[in-house]
Amino acid sequence: MSHSITTLVSGFGANPQIYELDQISNGSQIEGALVQLGCRPSVPAVFIGQKLIGSEKQVMNLHLQNRLVPMLMEAGAMWL
Repeated sequence: MSHSITTLVSGFGANPQIYELDQISNGSQIEGALVQLGCRPSVPAVFIGQKLIGSEKQVMNLHLQNRLVPMLMEAGAMWL
């Protein structure tokens, strides 16, 4: 995940789990599955809870619409 998205999500108190596909044995298979799910580009692909959000652009759009924090809270990734 990009540094900017990691910093954004961490700044809200969430602790993102990051999987570097080029560093795990089945990374190319995961990347293929992400493409099948419609991720273009396939990485970074951001999930909140078990819901695919998409790329950095989609995450930033959610943030600008004030919808990112509620999604993180609903997923149990952060609380107030």
